[in-house]
This record gives sequence, structure tokens and C-alpha cells, in this order.
Amino acid sequence: MNLTEKSAYIKGLMEGLDLDPDKKEVKVIKALVDLVEDLALTVSDLDEDLDQVYDELDAIDEDMTDLEDVVFGDEEDDEDEDEDGFNEDADMYEITCPSCGETVCVDEDTLLSDDLACPSCGEKFEIDFDEDDEAEEPASEKDEDDKE
Repeated sequence: MNLTEKSAYIKGLMEGLDLDPDKKEVKVIKALVDLVEDLALTVSDLDEDLDQVYDELDAIDEDMTDLEDVVFGDEEDDEDEDEDGFNEDADMYEITCPSCGETVCVDEDTLLSDDLACPSCGEKFEIDFDEDDEAEEPASEKDEDDKE
């Protein structure tokens, strides 16, 4: 039984007592029953409004989550990284050091950095990116290919 039903039940009990409406005590009881009825209706209206607010808040929360995914990226990307910050799903490129010939795998950020250095010998080198050539091929290998 909800509040409005309980209020109506109390009002019915009072009317069933067949009290003399001219007595002061009966007027007070009737006023209190009317007050309880008004309060029950007000609380019911507030409950409905609160339910609507919760529904709208849930919709805003879902929209905010979608917006965060677009702006900050999926959390799954961060979860794939190990303790060294290495992301296994990131695109990796094999490059060969022009000095020592060591082949290493690097991610796109390392590949595009200005201070690219071989992890084996420490020699710094640059990679020349042409539209027709693949990104993982260093400039020194391109020159060797052109000579052949």
C-alpha cells in the first residue's frame, strides 16, 4: 500500500466512525486527515519527479561516458600497456640500424621522434618517409636499394 492509499484508508476509517462534525476534537482530526492526504499527494508527486530526474541523469551519464571515450580514448588502450608503458596492440615497425645492422621493433611514436637512436649501438639516425615507400624502411636502406 502506498502513501495515498494509506491516507485514503485513514480518511475512510474516520468517516466510518460517524463522529459529530460540530465537535472541536472532530474538526482537529478531520484537519489532520486532510493534511496527511495533502502530504501523501505531495510526496507521490515528488517521487515521480525524482524518478524522472534519475532517468535523465542516467542518460547524461551514458552520454558523458561516450564523450570521454571519444576525447580520452578507451580505457582498454591503457589496460593493454604493461608496467613499462608498452602497448602490445600498438602498431609496431621493424627498422634496421644503418650503423650496426641490428633490427629492432619500435612503435609509431618512437619512429616519428626526432631523436631516434639504435638501442644496440646508440647511433642516432633519421628515417626519410616517402609516400611510395613503407614507413619502416630507413633512409640508408633506400639509398642501397637505389644503387642496385
